[in-house]
Amino acid sequence: MRILLVRLRLIGDVIFTTPVIRALRRRYRDAHLTYLVEPSAAAVIRGNPHLDEVIVAERRRGAGRLLDDLALARRLRRERFDVAIDLHGGPRAAWLTMASGAPMRIGYAMPWRSWIYTHRVRRPPDLFPRHSVLNQWDLITPLGIRDCTPEHDAVEMTQDTAAAHRVRERLEAAGIHDPHRIVVVHVSAGNEFRRWPEEAFCSTIVALAERDPMSRIIVASGPSDGAAAARVTEAARSRLSRPETLPPLLEWDLNELHALVARAAVYIGGDSGPLHVASTTSTPIVALLGPTLPERSRPWRDPRFGAEMVDAGPLPCRPCDQRRCIPGDFRCLTKITPDQVLAAVERLLT
Repeated sequence: MRILLVRLRLIGDVIFTTPVIRALRRRYRDAHLTYLVEPSAAAVIRGNPHLDEVIVAERRRGAGRLLDDLALARRLRRERFDVAIDLHGGPRAAWLTMASGAPMRIGYAMPWRSWIYTHRVRRPPDLFPRHSVLNQWDLITPLGIRDCTPEHDAVEMTQDTAAAHRVRERLEAAGIHDPHRIVVVHVSAGNEFRRWPEEAFCSTIVALAERDPMSRIIVASGPSDGAAAARVTEAARSRLSRPETLPPLLEWDLNELHALVARAAVYIGGDSGPLHVASTTSTPIVALLGPTLPERSRPWRDPRFGAEMVDAGPLPCRPCDQRRCIPGDFRCLTKITPDQVLAAVERLLT
């Protein structure tokens, strides 16, 4: 049997599909499993031990995109898949699923696209308090695969050996060695509805560094938020009595971030892709949740690995669709205090 999985983006969403990959390999041990993904999230599944093939769909614009997709469609058709599962649901993913020519095509029952699939699965509303991993898992129930728990079907990402070596070298060059307690603070998110204020990050970092002289705080961010990470780092260093506790190590690719978090004592960050990268390690996590609910976005892994969900508590506007802040003040984020985060870190470390 040849099975195609289509989940083009984003990083967190691709991570949420990794329990599905493992379940398919468990059910179909001799199957050929292929995963179709876009470049921004490809690092998540490269090296996945349950996959036979990863196809990267380039994301050019305009006519280049059309030419790429036509060539990709021909390639998928040649591979003669028996089953194609659209784990994405967007127009491009749906078209590529159809173009594969697989006789069994599974996808969400979406307006205007349901006809593409031979087997349609109801998609829970975006604000429904149900974990995203389970929403992805629904798409393999037509194959008779049931029951998904974080203890047995955790998210996963294989550590890249070369990236781990680069991380080790950079840490050593910065004077960070095994006795130091590394705290990774990720300050960016995909949209403004998930960004904790920079001043709150700064105050938290200063408090963590002053509490423990053996701590080393590493501020990280996504490529589009490098300036925010630099601002937070500079502001915090200016307030520290021991600036060496906050080395200016800002840029990490996705594999390096994964290796870095795996070495850390704790990870702190908002509900974004890197939070779910951290979930693929055993490192304790402090998750800062704004409009999203813990039932939907908590780390999907063995509960023995510590995780603390920090949020503003019940609000009439929470959760929201993350298109417009109705109160206008992003209170689901601004009401989270550094003291809450520090208390969560303390509970995890002790």
